[in-house]
Amino acid sequence: MASPVAREKSRRAAVKSALERHKVYVTAQRFSGGSYSARVLVDGEAYWVDEFRLSQLRQGLTPAELELTPAIDD
Repeated sequence: MASPVAREKSRRAAVKSALERHKVYVTAQRFSGGSYSARVLVDGEAYWVDEFRLSQLRQGLTPAELELTPAIDD
């Protein structure tokens, strides 16, 4: 059984980890020909991603790790 101090340290570590993780905001979505794409904003930069890449970003991977290039606005 974990002591109260160990539980508190574990909770604080979880909060710290959540705060350090980047936030992913979906700003637009497209459904075309059966495919899905989303324009996301991560750390102030916009990217167009498919559903799989979006799930990877939400799991904590960075755009650099996924080798994403910033979206070019028309």
